[in-house]
Amino acid sequence: MSWSFTATCAPLLRDDVDTDQIIPARFLTTTTKTGLGEKLFADWRYDGSGAPRPGFPLNDPAHGGAQVLLAGANFGAGSSREHAPWARVDYGFRAIVARSFADIFAGNALKNGLLVIALTDEAHEALRQSVERDPQVRVQVDLEAQTVALPDGSKERFPIDGFMKHMLLEGIDELGYLRGFLPEIAAFEGARGAAPAG
Repeated sequence: MSWSFTATCAPLLRDDVDTDQIIPARFLTTTTKTGLGEKLFADWRYDGSGAPRPGFPLNDPAHGGAQVLLAGANFGAGSSREHAPWARVDYGFRAIVARSFADIFAGNALKNGLLVIALTDEAHEALRQSVERDPQVRVQVDLEAQTVALPDGSKERFPIDGFMKHMLLEGIDELGYLRGFLPEIAAFEGARGAAPAG
């Protein structure tokens, strides 16, 4: 999967969105990642009968196929449930752009293949206005360069932990990273086993 991509944005411009709104607790019984995208923001997205609520961004055809979620400040507050990034990835999001993120959510997101991009207030506001004027405007994300190009032509750099960046670019998780050292581990164990007791 390339981590240089261009995509439209779905705006959910609320601050302090917590993980229980991202994926309500009643959906946490599953241990598989597939199907959770349908439950993403379930209590905001659907009414009591299960029908889509008009006006909610993920129900708006203008934002269909968006791979970037444009969020507010302190996104992902609350519990550490990994189902929250699972649901986003299963829905089709590859990145979340926000003013700031809750630390635990940001870590879980990166570990599960979901890029989190924190923008300055000024850049965030410029993107919000662009998306409001035209839902089909696109941003260009480049993880290698750690930049996001906004619709107005400006390019913003974003921070990311170096190890997390490496795992995303290589398409691996922490276990996959460790498995990359299996030949060295086997050689070490073989040499240790062959050494005379002493």
